[in-house]
Amino acid sequence: MRAFTLMSSLARRAIALVAIAALSALAVVALFGGDAGRPPLQPGASSEADPLAYTEDREAQLAAAAARGNAHILYAKSPGGARASAERTARFRPLVEAAASTAGVDADTLEALVLLESAGRPDAVADARLQGAVGLTQILAETGRNLLAMTVDPKGARAIGRSLARARRKGDVELIARLVERRQRVDERFDPQKSLAATARYLQIARKELEREDLMVVSYHMGIGNLQSALRAYGEDDISYTRLYFDSTPLKHVAAYDKLASLGDDSSTYLWRIGAAREIMRLYREDPDQLDRISELQNNKNSAEEVLHPRGQTDQFESGEDIRGAYDDGSLVALSRGELLKSGLAIDGGMGELAPKIGERLTTYRGLRGPALAMLQYIGTGVEAISKVKPLRVTSSVRDERYQRLLVRRNRQATRRYSLHTTGWTFDILRSYQTRSQARAFEFMLGRLQSHNLIAWVREPAAIHVTVSSDAQRLVPRVDTG
Repeated sequence: MRAFTLMSSLARRAIALVAIAALSALAVVALFGGDAGRPPLQPGASSEADPLAYTEDREAQLAAAAARGNAHILYAKSPGGARASAERTARFRPLVEAAASTAGVDADTLEALVLLESAGRPDAVADARLQGAVGLTQILAETGRNLLAMTVDPKGARAIGRSLARARRKGDVELIARLVERRQRVDERFDPQKSLAATARYLQIARKELEREDLMVVSYHMGIGNLQSALRAYGEDDISYTRLYFDSTPLKHVAAYDKLASLGDDSSTYLWRIGAAREIMRLYREDPDQLDRISELQNNKNSAEEVLHPRGQTDQFESGEDIRGAYDDGSLVALSRGELLKSGLAIDGGMGELAPKIGERLTTYRGLRGPALAMLQYIGTGVEAISKVKPLRVTSSVRDERYQRLLVRRNRQATRRYSLHTTGWTFDILRSYQTRSQARAFEFMLGRLQSHNLIAWVREPAAIHVTVSSDAQRLVPRVDTG
């Protein structure tokens, strides 16, 4: 925004709105790929390529962003926290390296799989009957028996498990050790060494079938057959998973997208979560204090919004006067009903409704940081392009801390801690949709933009709460001021 400092307030605002309108016209091309000969997303003097479209030379960048964007669940679900889970996982490193070496697979990837699947717990189970996923690498009973030639006896393991629970209640250490060993013989999925060796064998089989390391990893959760079906639907079977994922959308390579989406079990993001797990293990060994800092930020809220904008490192608005000053200097851009409607969006009448209570106008609380507004319009444009339905209704945007304190007294759902609304980087969209197709399109946009690590989002009772990364500045066309 520094390029605008010598302009008048009105000129800055006009340029911002023109730039964002231009963005809306090109947003679908950016997110859904499209003709490489189309104009760049930024319409100024720069010829920089569209920052979101899939291109082969961006593969590493896209994969790294996807790992960061899908990391929150690992931190939120790690028993005892990310460091404790990493510590449990690291204890099995010698076994991991032995299994990986025997099968010729990457030890760091196998270790990340252990962290993701069980958080380093060899007795982790997905269901009480033990027919589902069990053990350090969460092997299904059928897969263990039929594909991996393991001894798998769920009934026998359940009986031993009941005895084991009684022994643990009594604190009988010797009996516990004997029962653990017996259960590992009856059901080898509980045996860390054998489960790791079996998983490495699976990866070896998958690599031979799929002929790529990344596809090998994806298939561990998705299944070889499902992944092959998605590749056939895309039309090529020798492509990277990054290309399959980012180049398949409801508007392009639709059959491949439908196949991935139909799985409905987070299979499509498995590779990205493996990447996040690898990073956790790296930080555990190289910078545990940084791991703790990230873990705290990840767990402060139900999304990664504080990772995107940590408190103390992000400007907040204390009062309406601060917000008005931000409009004047271009740090905030006012929401325009007309411009939003062009992007498939509408302003809810209740936005800023508490303003009169603190002597402010509703319009004071109807604005966003430039990149956040660009992202809002980007989402609206994409949802409309996919579903052919509009509008999505925007219920909340910028607030100041004074407004937030008043809201807390009236709404028990409002956060009493650091609210990202007071930074101008966050907006809410009403969870009331015109059609089911509009809801599905919105869900796609949220998931895909999260995988670009450009947003963090969470479902609230009445709205979807979206926080935009400052990296979304890439979406705002730059204006050459000479």
